[in-house]
Amino acid sequence: MIDGNPWHGACLSAPAMSQPREIVAGATYLITRRVLRRHLLFRPDAAITRLLVYVLAVSTRRFDIEVHALCAMSTHLHLVVTDSRGVLPRFLQFFHRIVALGTKVLRGWEGPVWDHEATSVVRLLTRAAVVEKIAYVMANPVAAGLVQHAREWPGAKVDVDELGRGVLRAARPSVYLDPENPQWPEEATVSLALPPAIEQDSAEGFRQDVSAELERLEARARAEVQRRGLRFLGAEGAGKVSPYERVTSFEPLRDGNPTFAVGREQGDAWRIAGAAVRAFRASYRAALERWRAGVRSAVFPAGTWWMRTFHGASVADVVLTV
Repeated sequence: MIDGNPWHGACLSAPAMSQPREIVAGATYLITRRVLRRHLLFRPDAAITRLLVYVLAVSTRRFDIEVHALCAMSTHLHLVVTDSRGVLPRFLQFFHRIVALGTKVLRGWEGPVWDHEATSVVRLLTRAAVVEKIAYVMANPVAAGLVQHAREWPGAKVDVDELGRGVLRAARPSVYLDPENPQWPEEATVSLALPPAIEQDSAEGFRQDVSAELERLEARARAEVQRRGLRFLGAEGAGKVSPYERVTSFEPLRDGNPTFAVGREQGDAWRIAGAAVRAFRASYRAALERWRAGVRSAVFPAGTWWMRTFHGASVADVVLTV
């Protein structure tokens, strides 16, 4: 953490020190947050689905966040969203807090809900990245050996045919949220938007591309389950496990928290994006050194969020390019 900023994460590799993160209005992200010690607190049932969808709808409306895809696994949560106003940290703080508090009441859970690791925030820089990551989100229940097809997952999710035209809705949960408080309406809805990289007239082609990628991931996951001599748990079985149990299967250590994705076979885009990240970090560190030396006229690069929001630092108007 640099200067108290929780929005520093690794990119490109796993360096010894944390890194500043650029927050840009209009950017699209894959968001992942994990439950503490892989407990099954988000086991798919009507109550947890209602809580997750309702809080997501209220939170995205409050912060002008566009939702593209969602998959709530028993141990973690995936979102693909666009941050219209450049306030993603505010949105995530609010959303994750209310989900955690509601889950604690709903499950009768006394400890922390979320893993102590930082939220994974991956900026999706190309159409290919958006297609691949949305398909990845949808395919999660299949990759985990829970259901054979993504559409069978009983938890909160977005299906391919809902992309850019579906609506998520939920009545106010009966736990935690005060019905007398006007910020918690009786029902909340969120319309699923097309990502900015997708034009309205190409929406169907986009859905077809996501569907094809999803089929590829599903087929690979089914082949892996078969190779290992395992069986899919099934939607009914997934909904019956105890939310207080933990997943105990081996999980490789996550050796990095990537900052961006460009998709497969996008070498030039990866190179350009990597150079831009390095330029942002260099400019940020130079400005931070001046700030720490007492130079309050130091100008941070565009996309600096924490220093501008909490310290009133000056930020450039133009995003760095390379």
